[in-house]
Amino acid sequence: MYELIKKEGRAKRARLKTVHGVIETPVFMNVGTVAAIKGAVSTQDLEEIKTQVELSNTYHLHVRPGDRIIRQLGGLHKFMSWDKPILTDSGGFQVFSLAGLRKIKEEGVYFHSHIDGRKIFMGPEESMQIQSNLASTIAMAFDECPPSKAERGYVQASVDRTARWLARCKEEMKRLNALEDTLNPNQLLFGINQGAVYPDIRIEHAKRISEMELDGYAVGGLAVGETHQEMYNILEEVVPYLPDHKPTYLMGVGTPANILEGVERGIDFFDCVYPTRNGRHGHLYTNHGKINLFNAKYELDDRPIEEGCGCPACRRYSRAYIRHLLKAKEMLGMRLCVLHNLYFYNTMMEEIRAALDENRFAQYKKEKLERMSTHQE
Repeated sequence: MYELIKKEGRAKRARLKTVHGVIETPVFMNVGTVAAIKGAVSTQDLEEIKTQVELSNTYHLHVRPGDRIIRQLGGLHKFMSWDKPILTDSGGFQVFSLAGLRKIKEEGVYFHSHIDGRKIFMGPEESMQIQSNLASTIAMAFDECPPSKAERGYVQASVDRTARWLARCKEEMKRLNALEDTLNPNQLLFGINQGAVYPDIRIEHAKRISEMELDGYAVGGLAVGETHQEMYNILEEVVPYLPDHKPTYLMGVGTPANILEGVERGIDFFDCVYPTRNGRHGHLYTNHGKINLFNAKYELDDRPIEEGCGCPACRRYSRAYIRHLLKAKEMLGMRLCVLHNLYFYNTMMEEIRAALDENRFAQYKKEKLERMSTHQE
């Protein structure tokens, strides 16, 4: 059940009650593509850094180790030893990212595995079956993510097909949740709005999928080549046409600034690989902007990454030591940087929720962006 607590402008403070616990929103989901956060981060670590939702990838887990194996082992929660909510994407993004390895048909998508080249078919029913085997808390509908600058005719045809696929996803999810041996009979289904940077296509699709009474709605196909301002413009156009009494998820976004702008436009859920990817390369988020620990000026810096930060890295280690680990290619260096960045994101979401609770989000956003712009490397 989605409970809308309060609004400040379009910004929403809400909570989603699920079989695996309550999700306080706005929330940033920590991305663990293959059931693990890159950078040697355990699920015990995720608990320590205040993670609410872990996100895993349907396509990648289907390819390896196989969703049937995970089902035999009790589902994804048991497999990775995580008892809080998990969202699985549908495999639809791989329709975009693996463009050279797939062929799209009305029935679904034919892939060649990026690992061993074997043929894979995934359509709406197969995606729902895989996600049911994984037994995630939230399953995403199968869609195509067209390139943001694709020709209008292509985008319209793609969106129409995605709408037809969504109807098939909903029907199959209903069937799977009713099976006696299903691992999670309360699995939720989120639909995905597409339409590249064409507002009218986006709005019409939003109206269409809103009528389907799903558990939540995502805005997909952004942060794939368009400018940040184009993304914000699309959100301003589309979000008002998605149900206000259901969670809204902006897929694959983004930077701290993107998240603040998204919250202001009514987004509840976010995910992005930025904090983990940047962390593995020594790029760290702080309240005064990003720093690059590979810079020589940190060689003798005995301060934590950020004064006052409560993450496992900042509580114990100096910039100089973590820089040494990164230079020496010791895995601990990557791990500490990833933990810091995820903690920074999760803490920022706590601050956003508190600001919304106290009706001061606009001021918080202004001050946060000003502080983070003071020091950029």
